[in-house]
Amino acid sequence: MRVRHAAVATLGLLSLGPLAAACGTSSASTGKFNPPAEAVQPPVASGTPGQPVPPAPSATVRALPESDPLNLTPLGKPGSWRVTTYYTAVESLHGGAMTAVKGCTSVRCSNGSTPLGSYPADFLRVIRTEGSGRITSGPQKGRFLNWSHSTGYWLDDSTRDPAGRPLKAWESAAADRDVLARGQRFVITACGAGVPAAVCARFRKARWTVTDLFRPGYGGRHHTDVYLGEETDPDFRRYATTLNGASLASF
Repeated sequence: MRVRHAAVATLGLLSLGPLAAACGTSSASTGKFNPPAEAVQPPVASGTPGQPVPPAPSATVRALPESDPLNLTPLGKPGSWRVTTYYTAVESLHGGAMTAVKGCTSVRCSNGSTPLGSYPADFLRVIRTEGSGRITSGPQKGRFLNWSHSTGYWLDDSTRDPAGRPLKAWESAAADRDVLARGQRFVITACGAGVPAAVCARFRKARWTVTDLFRPGYGGRHHTDVYLGEETDPDFRRYATTLNGASLASF
């Protein structure tokens, strides 16, 4: 949700108890539907561990092809953006010892103590980083086990944006309101240094819309957090990276 990140996955809307609480996400926005800031540590693409990668030189920028039909307007200086990511874990793609968890059976409570079932330890570890996971076995099959540092675990029927609407894979994004306003649409025109060509191609193909806002000033200048959807295979996490020195354009 990344619920941050976010990130996932934010604003305290809906007045539904935990929906007004901060959620676990890299976006660290102001509501429940994004993962807690301290829970998510996006991997650094390259360079000294723990240090940001400097923006890619302009000569390495991979721009959209001239044939792209969008009418693009650059956002900020080319190579100046940091793009963080979050996604939804899928139980069947994770292993580890089955571990029982307790929490809430709906979004309308927080820090609950109701048994929610047992799940693979690795699945739970990813949920506590990314904010949400889809259950693929047992009585809760098909539902989502979500987590927030302020709410704990809860069961839901979807991952959601701050207004309670399901998050959209490769579309939902978050940013500071004075950096990218809610409703702003954009594309990633270049990924910066250290990003494999196939991974960058997938990011450049997406069309993003800002539906979530960080707490004022938290996200920082030229930072956006984007939702990748559910894991599709064991290699999906190659997309769970940070694009340092990226370029964005509105359309």
